[in-house]
Amino acid sequence: MAVITISRQYGAGAMALGHRLAGKYGYTMASREIVQSIADKAKVSTDFVLSVEKEAGTRLSRFMTRIISSRGMASKILRDDSGYIDEKLYLDYLVLTVVQIADEGNAVIMGRGSQYILRSHPDAVHILLVDDLENRIKRVERREKVPSEQAARIVHNEDKRRLNLYHRLGKQDYDSPALYHLVLNMSRIARREAFELVCHLVNSAGPAKAAG
Repeated sequence: MAVITISRQYGAGAMALGHRLAGKYGYTMASREIVQSIADKAKVSTDFVLSVEKEAGTRLSRFMTRIISSRGMASKILRDDSGYIDEKLYLDYLVLTVVQIADEGNAVIMGRGSQYILRSHPDAVHILLVDDLENRIKRVERREKVPSEQAARIVHNEDKRRLNLYHRLGKQDYDSPALYHLVLNMSRIARREAFELVCHLVNSAGPAKAAG
């Protein structure tokens, strides 16, 4: 019941690698599925979850949480059963969802602090993808079909969101190699080589060997 977590710098090509690994091993690919699961638990829309996720750790998030709490709106919303989520609930639901996915096994989990949440999971293999900023911007530019300046803003904003999430999880060492079984520098190796390296690691780890 193996689990592969893939952490990445935005635009490093992690989604393509994750989909390829999921296809090879017949695993569940968990990315937006995590957002949907959190939305279902909180009884809110996925857009609401994404907005909380995007603002987590920022002044706006803290301000909105204080305003809602001070007016007693949270309890009113919960009583009406129309759903509610704030930064704290988001983090609670995130941890719960990632652990549930890992317990079911045979999954590729994309980011969202899964390398921390599953750090002690016996069957988890943790991967980190990094790349030069210029390469990441060009990849986003091609994928999103946007001008270079806009692609650069997207990469910057996603890097900031990632940093905020890890800070809310109380972590500062998110790019430390010690957290991962394998760190892939995509400016140094080809996608095919990255895929083969991860497959070798997963196969040698044991549980995924039987599944593959």
